[in-house]
Amino acid sequence: MSYQLTIEPLGETLEVEEGQTILDAALRKGIYLPHACCHGLCATCKIDVIDGEVDHGEASSFALMDFERDEGKTLACCATLQSDVVISAEIEADPDAQSIPVRDFAGKVSRIETLTPTIKGVFIELDAPMHFQAGQYVNLEIPGENFARPFSLANAPDGKSIELNVRIVPGGIGTGYIHNQLKAGDTVKLSGPYGRYFVRKSAQVPMVFMAGGSGLSSPRSMILELLAEGCTLPITLVYGQRSREELYYHEEFLALAQQHANFTYVPALSHEPEGGGWQGFRGFVHEAAKAHFNGDFRGHKAYLCGPPLMIDACITTLMQGRLFERDIYMEKFISSADAQQARSPLFKNV
Repeated sequence: MSYQLTIEPLGETLEVEEGQTILDAALRKGIYLPHACCHGLCATCKIDVIDGEVDHGEASSFALMDFERDEGKTLACCATLQSDVVISAEIEADPDAQSIPVRDFAGKVSRIETLTPTIKGVFIELDAPMHFQAGQYVNLEIPGENFARPFSLANAPDGKSIELNVRIVPGGIGTGYIHNQLKAGDTVKLSGPYGRYFVRKSAQVPMVFMAGGSGLSSPRSMILELLAEGCTLPITLVYGQRSREELYYHEEFLALAQQHANFTYVPALSHEPEGGGWQGFRGFVHEAAKAHFNGDFRGHKAYLCGPPLMIDACITTLMQGRLFERDIYMEKFISSADAQQARSPLFKNV
């Protein structure tokens, strides 16, 4: 059995299968609805039900309070239709956004590389080409578990091959499986592309990418695509790790900086022992960026990807350097703990 879902203010009507969430139905038709955690925890996907009945599913009482349910609000990532439904959602038009329907893919692991002691590079050949915007991610199914895990695409869009950079999380079921059990030749299932993280190319202004840990994945994809397209605007990558052994794709970025006069690479190590031969910046990503730009980020677009503490520090530094919300972009992977943290009402996107 299926129902009709009408999305305002777009006026789009689509078929929704029984048990299918509003968010999944929209994304698979190429209609973007704001979302983040996809587990009913963060409230990013909150929408208004104008007409019809929905089941709120596993939406947490923190993200969707009782009085909000009474007012006709629901979370698109959890809600399923109980009748034909009309919803209203805040959908911002963006000239650089591509409407790419989410699809299911099968693939075979072609190889796995140890990029650092804690990060694996997983290379997958898909059964069909995946069109995506650099910066987007996929959801990888974990065998034997009733869930998928999100991983950013680390390669530039180029056909049937994709690369995922996966950092081991202590006690993590998904990352533990990838690091300890997954091997070349294994088949995998995934869906994508997801996310609203991409380069605003139409702005035609210099770009600064700030990344930490395995958060390098999306910026690498974006930078590789920009350089391959012949972009001549200034591009700066500030990338931080704790130690030299964790600093992956270092040589690649050094080579790219030699090949492209408009690309600058600023690596930073926060805990590298003295006397180890490291001649680069010592400190955190936001400190390296502040030093490189002399504390002035005006006229740039900034793209951030990394641990929450790094993101927070970078936002503070960028704003102190006269760059504000409209020019700062990031991908958000939100855990249950993150979802409980209060966000400032002053900011919509960061």
